[in-house]
Amino acid sequence: MADWFKKTILSSNALQEYVLETSAYPKEHQQLMEIREATIDKYKEWSMMNVAADEGQFLSVLLKIINGKKTMGIGVFTGYSLLTTALALPEDGKIVAIDPDKEAYEVGLPFIKKAGIEHKINYIPSDAFPLLNDLIYCVSAVLTYAINDQSSRKHTSSCSFHCLHGEEDTFDFIYVDASENDCLKFHELALKLVKIGGIIADDNTLFLGSVAKSDKEIMEEPIRKLRNFVIEFNRFITADPRVESSLLSIGDGLTLCRRLY
Repeated sequence: MADWFKKTILSSNALQEYVLETSAYPKEHQQLMEIREATIDKYKEWSMMNVAADEGQFLSVLLKIINGKKTMGIGVFTGYSLLTTALALPEDGKIVAIDPDKEAYEVGLPFIKKAGIEHKINYIPSDAFPLLNDLIYCVSAVLTYAINDQSSRKHTSSCSFHCLHGEEDTFDFIYVDASENDCLKFHELALKLVKIGGIIADDNTLFLGSVAKSDKEIMEEPIRKLRNFVIEFNRFITADPRVESSLLSIGDGLTLCRRLY
């Protein structure tokens, strides 16, 4: 297995296993464990695209601390982070979950249903950018479209329904686990949607530790091509006066941004 399939930035795999076995796995919800195992069975090494169990545990605690109720997940894969969020929300909490890969989502869907929290989730199989813009400017049409056309694997940005209002400044929490080359674009859109004092959590911001290496030290072409986008993102966030932020060395790196204005 290539080193870049090992989604940890800790000093050793043994230390990562210690964290998981001592803290994360003993308190992991049964259906989260089942999603994790089903994802490994189907996707093998690519199962690392799901959030790590210890990072999921952290996000769950964070959501409860901030009393998160209205949330969004950009990037779902098989649904580990989605189920983590839904379980942490109150009974009337909601999460808008966006990911074009409906096949991957359906791997985790039986466990989401089994957990009894499907009513909290509005999954939309769509490319994120047109949908996020519609959520800002034309939310009523988007959500009606999603409910009436769940079988569609694509979202059309045209609005055929009456739009009542946009969703700017209304989300308590937005989790972003999407393509590294678009992370700055997602940041700008998320800042419009999250309320003042709300949290944006950007995943993979240490990108397998590549952000601290030189080009000569990185042998894998996929990592070399994308890491500069992550480095640019990290620099931008540090200088962005609209947020206070913290880059956490958990999972593959998680940056928390609290919107200031």
